[in-house]
Amino acid sequence: MTSGLRAVARLSRWSLPLQSETMFSPVYLDFNATTPVHPAVLDAMLPWFSQRFGNASSRHEYGRAARKAIDEARQRVATAVGAHPTEVVFTSGGTESNNLFVKGTAASFKPGLIAVSSIEHPSVREAALALVRQGWQVRQIAVGESGCIDREDFAKALQDKPLLLSVMLANNETGVIQPVADLAAQATSTHAWFHTDAVQALGKIPLDFRSLNASGVRAMTVSAHKVGGPKGAGALILDKRVELRALASGGGHERGLRSGTENVPAIVGFGIASEIATANIELKAKRLLAMQAEMEIGLAAQGAIVFSQVAQRLPNTSYFSFADIDGETLVGKLDREGFAVASGAACSSANAEPSHVLLAMKVAPEIARGAVRISLGPDTTIEQVREFLRVLANTLFQLKRMTAIAV
Repeated sequence: MTSGLRAVARLSRWSLPLQSETMFSPVYLDFNATTPVHPAVLDAMLPWFSQRFGNASSRHEYGRAARKAIDEARQRVATAVGAHPTEVVFTSGGTESNNLFVKGTAASFKPGLIAVSSIEHPSVREAALALVRQGWQVRQIAVGESGCIDREDFAKALQDKPLLLSVMLANNETGVIQPVADLAAQATSTHAWFHTDAVQALGKIPLDFRSLNASGVRAMTVSAHKVGGPKGAGALILDKRVELRALASGGGHERGLRSGTENVPAIVGFGIASEIATANIELKAKRLLAMQAEMEIGLAAQGAIVFSQVAQRLPNTSYFSFADIDGETLVGKLDREGFAVASGAACSSANAEPSHVLLAMKVAPEIARGAVRISLGPDTTIEQVREFLRVLANTLFQLKRMTAIAV
């Protein structure tokens, strides 16, 4: 056997599934982290990986077909978020979109002040802090104990005349929905470019960029993999009056704002996913709210501290903690018992520090370290919620008994 054939044989053996393996699939309750690709989305994407593989910049039929597919996806995303197709700039996801706004707009100004809420996603907070090296100042806007923007502190931030503002529409941890339209309207007198991260909002509450734009919002971030689309696709919805410098130089794709050969399969999937996620959204939200209510009644009965209950929240998100119970430990135990949940934000799971969101809400660090997030999805059932609460009660009993023995 030649060396090449031996290599193929080795590869084939590694590629074969082990027949004795059994797949353990915990009930998935972490939809704010990511979602499974919807079957219709996958079906729409598959041809663009194989027979329809053209580069959208090519002038031949393969390229023209790819360009048409991107244009159709752009229209679908625009319709889903209440924008015009020319306002949709495709990116690789929420993190890139947030960085594109923060760093791209900053590049068109002389260094000044950027104000962001203290509960922003790291892709906004860290992008803003990176500007300090260029002479910018960063002002973090406080939130109250419920997780809502502190209006008094917001007004004080406006007095400092920020050039850029970013307040997320819905928080990825608590699910708290901010009154972004009101805040943007209040900020119009400063002439600051106002951005909102709406990654968690898409598909859970109605989005209307046209209405937000009329209030003063100039840019909005959305992402595909939170709504049944593929990872690796997102968009910055951008008012064309905003001056923004591209982060990468190249062929001038996406109106010169995002160079690089387009990820046609992912963009096609994003378009279909946006369409599906925003259809019958009020009916979906009503169903999720009913399960969220039962979940939180059950959590409270077991002694949980449920964060942000008094605030307006996404209908699928519950964020809670138990005194003297470590969040990471609880998440690990629940996973072994068949339930996949999160300890805080998935994008910062490598950080052992307490959630910056909860600390901004004045939650004690020892309570914040116990934080666990449940985020329901379109396929979650009420039976799964009830079984989770039953398993949680047993798991808490075991953990408390272990603690008592250790003491």
